[in-house]
Amino acid sequence: MRELLFDCDEPQAETWSDALLDAGALAVTVNDANDGTAAEQPLYGEPGMEPAAHAWSRNRLMVILPEGADAKALLQQAAQAVGLPVPEWQERELPDADWVRLTQAQFEPIPIGERVLIVPSWHEVPSVPASTVIIRLDPGLAFGTGSHPTTHLCLEWLSEQLPEGAQVLDYGCGSGILAIAAVRLGAAQVVGVDIDEQAVETTLYNARNNGVELDAMLPDALPEGKFQVVVANILSNPLKVLAPMLCGRVAPGGKLALSGVLARQAEEVAAAYQPWLELSVWQEREGWVCLHGRMPT
Repeated sequence: MRELLFDCDEPQAETWSDALLDAGALAVTVNDANDGTAAEQPLYGEPGMEPAAHAWSRNRLMVILPEGADAKALLQQAAQAVGLPVPEWQERELPDADWVRLTQAQFEPIPIGERVLIVPSWHEVPSVPASTVIIRLDPGLAFGTGSHPTTHLCLEWLSEQLPEGAQVLDYGCGSGILAIAAVRLGAAQVVGVDIDEQAVETTLYNARNNGVELDAMLPDALPEGKFQVVVANILSNPLKVLAPMLCGRVAPGGKLALSGVLARQAEEVAAAYQPWLELSVWQEREGWVCLHGRMPT
C-alpha cells in the first residue's frame, strides 16, 4: 500500500480532501504539518460544538492510494477539480499491517458503574461477577457505544435508578444501547423511538444480537400511553422542543432522565420542563450533565 503526502494551508484542507476522495483516494488524513515541533498548534472546540477552525494553519495531507493507482495522475485530477496548481508532493510505501486488528485493539470493554459492562463483539468477555450486565456492541458513533460521557451518564443512571419491572421509553434510541441496558437491568417493557429509520433498524439488530426483546419504531408509530421511566439522550435544543411531549409520556410518579446537555445549558433545559416537573443535575461528566426528575402524582 502506498501513501501520497503534501502540505496545504488551512482554507484548502477540506477542499483538497474532498477532491482527492472523488479522484479515487482510499482515505485522506489531515494532520498539523508542524506536529512534534515548537510550532505545533492545538486545535479543539467546546464539547458538543464545532471548533472555530477545522484544520491547522499549515496542514499535511496523507493520502492512501488504491493498489496500482498513478499518484501523479490522481493528484493532477484533484488539483484540476479544486482549481489549484499541483503542489510539491512525495510518495512512500506503507508497511503491511492488519488494520482491522489494529483498529479493534483500540476498543476495550467499557465498565459503567458497578453493574454494566459494554464489550465489543470481537473481544472476549473478561472475568466479572455473574450479576454484571454484559452488552455486546461494536464501536460506531460515540453516542451509541457508552464511550461518550452522555451515554455513560444515562447508563449509570439506569443502573442505579431503574425500578424493577418498569415500563421504559428510550426516546432517540440511536444504537439501542440504553434500551438494551434497560431490558437487561430488569425493565418489563422497553420501547425505543428514533426519527432516523436506520437507527430503529440498528436498535432492533443490536437487541437481537444481545438476546433481548424490545420494540423500536419511528415517532409516528408510537401508540398512546405513559411510561414509568423515560430517558432521552439527545441534545439541548431538541430536548427543549420535546419537553411537552416527553413529559406527557411520563406516568404520575414516574422518572425522567435527560442527557446530551452541557453543564452550562442545564438551567435552561430544566426551565423548559418546569411547567410539568422539577429537574436537577444528577451527575456531571467531562462538561456534560444528566438531568433527572420525578413526575408529581
